[in-house]
Amino acid sequence: MTRNMTNDNVTADGGLTDEAQAVLDEIDEKDVGFLRLQFTDILGTVKNVAVPADQAEKAFTDGIYFDGSSIEGFVRIQESDMRLIPDASTFAVLPWRNFDDGASARMICDVYNTSSGEPFEGDPRYVLRRAIDRAEEMGYDINFAPEPEFFLFEEDEDGRATTDTGDQGGYFDLAPKDLASDVRRDIIYGLEDMGFEIEASHHEVARGQHEINFEYDDALTTADNVGTFRTVVRAIAAQHDLHATFMPKPIPKINGSGMHTHMSLFKNGENAFHDEDDEFNLSETAHSYLAGVLEHAPAITAVADPTVNSYKRLVPGYEAPVYIAWSDRNRSALIRKPAARVPAASRIEARFPDPSCNPYLAFAALIHAGLDGIEKGLEAPDPIRENIYEFDEAKREEYGIETLPSNLGEAVEALEEDEVVMNALGDHIGEKFVEAKTQEFEEYLVDVSDWELDRYLETF
Repeated sequence: MTRNMTNDNVTADGGLTDEAQAVLDEIDEKDVGFLRLQFTDILGTVKNVAVPADQAEKAFTDGIYFDGSSIEGFVRIQESDMRLIPDASTFAVLPWRNFDDGASARMICDVYNTSSGEPFEGDPRYVLRRAIDRAEEMGYDINFAPEPEFFLFEEDEDGRATTDTGDQGGYFDLAPKDLASDVRRDIIYGLEDMGFEIEASHHEVARGQHEINFEYDDALTTADNVGTFRTVVRAIAAQHDLHATFMPKPIPKINGSGMHTHMSLFKNGENAFHDEDDEFNLSETAHSYLAGVLEHAPAITAVADPTVNSYKRLVPGYEAPVYIAWSDRNRSALIRKPAARVPAASRIEARFPDPSCNPYLAFAALIHAGLDGIEKGLEAPDPIRENIYEFDEAKREEYGIETLPSNLGEAVEALEEDEVVMNALGDHIGEKFVEAKTQEFEEYLVDVSDWELDRYLETF
């Protein structure tokens, strides 16, 4: 059921829905002066059109027009007019923009093509909606729970980011080693103000590295939440004169930042991934979904690990998964089956995505790959319970374990060859994404790094 131009904010008689009207009431109640109407480009960068709050009703009924020709991967100059329709359920006051003279708020929008009146196929949010629709047609609801890690760095006297962390903390450390505990506290308060339910927060393995876990939700809401999470973390870190980055590997030779992503399917209100009689408490559906993700992992990597820098994280020895396998015990595999306290919590965890990805596209790719596994009845291989990092090439070959692409160029090639994942992105985004990432990798190949200058400039 591909969604059409029906405006979910408007009732049949032309008035506003209760949800849209509640937003207008809250705007008045909280003295909101400006609205940020947010959307993302194909690279996952959050964009916004700011409008006075008194334009909210017009935004709900008619949409807000903007020039899409300047947005990465959107449209050409001759077809530039696009329209934003806000999703009323995403309204939230920005806690760091609440001043005496009025507050600011945001709503996440869907993008529509003004010429056709249809959802714009280059809108990443629409791409995820299509994946969700496919799952619904198969009878499934999808829940996601990502864990985006990030680094906090000090700024120099000009306000530019450095790679100095100001702390020497490690996994689960406390102050005084973890000097950012107060920053994490303020970030959590900000996230809670934005409607997040926070489960836990802690210092990660590397110095300056942190993780804040929030409650799972349906796939679309969760993708929205990832974008919001990154925005809040950066904004509140800046208030502390720190720079927050979701770059996967900002410091060499230490652990990089991942975005481990937990997934589960529900059918008729029951967890479709759970089977009490299975050795791993995973249903046949779960095994096939898992097999689908493994089958398409090389192509998914281009979307879930979309930068040149992503592949500096995906190397053996730094707790990042590079081998295409799954396990119920260790974290060296690409996919892990975490322990579940109750049947409703049964899920699988994809450990290879990183927080630089566009969450809408990454989730869509994972969903389509998993559903492809279900439709084809794929069987998951046996889990690997040993530490794969300790396997030599011969042993990996014996177990039939393949390796993820070693760089962005290889990942893009795998993507182009994978019909399922390319179809997940759609013709428009698939073409534009491949074009953008091919260019990024080619620019990287012709660049000369500081490492090369240090090693060779005076040697030869």
